[in-house]
Amino acid sequence: MDQAEQLRIIKASQVRSKPLARVMTVTSGKGGVGKSNVSINLAIQFRKMGKRVIILDADFGLANIEIMFGAVPKHNLCDLIYQGKSIRDIITWGPMETGFISGGSGIAGMSNLSKDYLDYIIQNLAELDSIADIIIVDTGAGISDAVLEFLVACGEVLLVTTQEPTSITDSYSLLKALYRHPRFDESSTKVKMIANRVKKEADGEVLFEKLNAVVSRYLKIPLIYLGSIPEDAQLANAVMQQLPVSLQNPEAKASRAFQGIAGRLLDKEEAQRQPKRGMAAFFSHIIGRSR
Repeated sequence: MDQAEQLRIIKASQVRSKPLARVMTVTSGKGGVGKSNVSINLAIQFRKMGKRVIILDADFGLANIEIMFGAVPKHNLCDLIYQGKSIRDIITWGPMETGFISGGSGIAGMSNLSKDYLDYIIQNLAELDSIADIIIVDTGAGISDAVLEFLVACGEVLLVTTQEPTSITDSYSLLKALYRHPRFDESSTKVKMIANRVKKEADGEVLFEKLNAVVSRYLKIPLIYLGSIPEDAQLANAVMQQLPVSLQNPEAKASRAFQGIAGRLLDKEEAQRQPKRGMAAFFSHIIGRSR
């Protein structure tokens, strides 16, 4: 048994007796499909439902979440890893006390740290389980190694797709890369699709059936359809004002759609089917890939 495997076992045993956060990874096959907007508005809807929420911005090199939040973080994950900051120090609190952590390049550098220091870092990250009920990981778009590592480590993947042919093709390519990943476990991973920017609800259902038909035939990955977000001028207006549409205009078509999807994710039966891994197990899984 190597050090990485020992680390995962130790961390899993340490958090087993504690409440674990539900970790959701929001991703897309290509950029520009509204992935970060989905992450933020779902977070706001979860807050309205009484859940404590933290978003981890793992889209390295971009600052979509902080721009939409209208808040500039003083610290990011690098400060936890290299500057001795605590997990609470690096959380920026946005609208409705929604937490936000900027990943920076911190996660990529964790694989080079010593075992003892990794143990310290993961203990800090495990504190997120006591701070949040739900942690949303907003990944980069596309099929980079970093994105795939997040998806493999997370048991709940929310795939944002639009009706653009390139979005459908890239979504399939992303799922194919995930399916072929040596550590992908289809029995413990649920992929849930959200159709974004549709003209009418039926368009989202058609989009899902189109993608699901190909995925079911060639990849054998069961897809779950969460619903659609309509094309809405109110959402574009909210983005310009650096506010989530779910706050700026709760009655907008997009806001009501986000509310419906958040409700389906928090449905009691759905929540029971979705095992909670917590942040210690999540990051141990990522770090262990190269150790």
